[in-house]
Amino acid sequence: MSTPRRSRVADAGIYLLLLAGAVLTVAPFLLSVLTALKSPNQFSAQPVLTPPAPPTGANVAELFSRYDFVVPVAVTAQVVVVILVGQIVFSILAAYAFARLEFPGRDAVFWLYLATLMVPQAVTIVPLYLMMAGAGLRNTFWALVLPYVLGSPYAIFLLREYFRGIPQDLIDAARLDGCGTLGTLRHVVVPMSRPIITTLAVITVVTHWNNFLWPLVITAGPRWQVLTVATAGLQSQYNGNWTLVMAATTLATIPLVLLFLVFQRGIVRSITITGGFR
Repeated sequence: MSTPRRSRVADAGIYLLLLAGAVLTVAPFLLSVLTALKSPNQFSAQPVLTPPAPPTGANVAELFSRYDFVVPVAVTAQVVVVILVGQIVFSILAAYAFARLEFPGRDAVFWLYLATLMVPQAVTIVPLYLMMAGAGLRNTFWALVLPYVLGSPYAIFLLREYFRGIPQDLIDAARLDGCGTLGTLRHVVVPMSRPIITTLAVITVVTHWNNFLWPLVITAGPRWQVLTVATAGLQSQYNGNWTLVMAATTLATIPLVLLFLVFQRGIVRSITITGGFR
C-alpha cells in the first residue's frame, strides 16, 4: 500500500472514531429532547428513538402550571450569579497573590490548598451541614452559596498558572507608571486574562447550575429548591414521569448550550494560549 493511500486510510479511521465519539456524546441529549416532546402514551407505546408524532409541548406546560418550575429556575439562576461573581473576584485576588506576590510560605500554602481537590465532596457534606445548621442557615439562600462563593482550588490553580505566563515586563511597566497591586491587577492582568476568566466563568456556571448533592442536603421544601432537586422530585416510587423529567432536563440544558455557543471562541482561545504558555 502506497504512503498517500495509507495516510488516507488512517485519516478515515480517525474520522470514524471521532464520529462515533460524537454520536455517543450527542445521543443522550437527542433522547432527552425526543422524550420531552412525547406524550406519556407515546412514550410507553413507541420505541425510545422513535420521533414524536405529533410532537407536544404539554410536558413543558405542565412543568410550569402544575409543578411551578418558575421558582426552581429563579432560585438556581440567583445562586449561580452570586457564586459566579464571588468565585471570579476572590479567585482572581488569591491567584494573583500566589502567582506574583512574595510572602513566607506562599508555595506551601498554595500546594496545601490545592491538595483539597483530592478530597471528595461527600466527605465535606456532613461538616458543612453541621456548620450551616449551627449558624442557623439551614434551608436558606446563603446556605446554598456560602460554601462556594469565596473561590475554589481549581479556579485559583487555573488563574494562577495563567497569571504566571504574563510577561513580567508588563507588570513592571505598570508599576513604573504608578500602579499599585490592585491597579496592576485591574489594568494589566485582568484585561490580558479575559479568555481564561471567560472559561472559568463558563465552568463555574455549568458546575453550579448542575449542582445536586449539596442543595438536596441543605434545603427542604419548595422555597429554596434548585432545578436539579426539583427535577429529581418529579419521580415518585410508582411513577417515573419520564416525559416530565426529560422536559425538565431539556429546559435545564438549553441555557448551558447557549452559553457555550456564545463563549466558545473565548474558551478555545484560552486553551490555545494556556498551552502556549507552557
